[in-house]
Amino acid sequence: MAQPFNELRERLLRAGVAPRHVRRYLNELADHLADLRAEEERAGRSRADAESAALIRLGGMDDLAKAMTEQRHFQSWCGRAPWAMFGLAPLLFLAGAYFVACLYLWCGWKIFLPGADTPFSGVPTGPIYGLANIYFQAGKFYYYSAPILVGWTLALVAARQRLKAVWPTIGLVLIAWMGATAQIHASRTTVPGGLGHISMNFFTLAPSGQNVSDGLLHALVIFTLAALPYLIWRLQQAFYPSA
Repeated sequence: MAQPFNELRERLLRAGVAPRHVRRYLNELADHLADLRAEEERAGRSRADAESAALIRLGGMDDLAKAMTEQRHFQSWCGRAPWAMFGLAPLLFLAGAYFVACLYLWCGWKIFLPGADTPFSGVPTGPIYGLANIYFQAGKFYYYSAPILVGWTLALVAARQRLKAVWPTIGLVLIAWMGATAQIHASRTTVPGGLGHISMNFFTLAPSGQNVSDGLLHALVIFTLAALPYLIWRLQQAFYPSA
């Protein structure tokens, strides 16, 4: 992207214009600027003078930005409905990720423990690198990393759209709360319904003080890890604003 348009890019993103529209608009401006510069050079101007004259002919920064920001259909959903993108969508994505985890657990249950009442007991014995052990450990890793992965996605979207901290923070808090309170139950005798005798519940903590403190600590860990990409971007912007 041409250097003269870096400031314009930042202004458009901060105004809520969708990144794909910003990219296309700046590419069109870069092509138009090249044409104007070529005209000025053919008129006998030096390269530096031709560049300055072409920029003047192209228009001021305010006018170029207004051409995009005043048209609502160029706005991203982060700008139109941040409450949905950072309040509702992350929870739906995390719920979908947990659904995949339940399906993964059910498949392993059917394949490796077909006679067990629950996949959480009677794990098949065998070498530590046996297929069954690797399968269930991979599922466990995915289950615990799901809220962090969703949080990273949210943080990257917020950084890409140049959003202030309030909406990403709300989304990350909700993700951390949901992830810390998620409980999965799987048993043929105690879970008669659900997906193949598997069910989940969220947003509830056990009444004991120890469980509450453990849940809060778990939520803090999830929030901290999930927020890392956004924090790194904010620090980069603070120390290297032109990067």
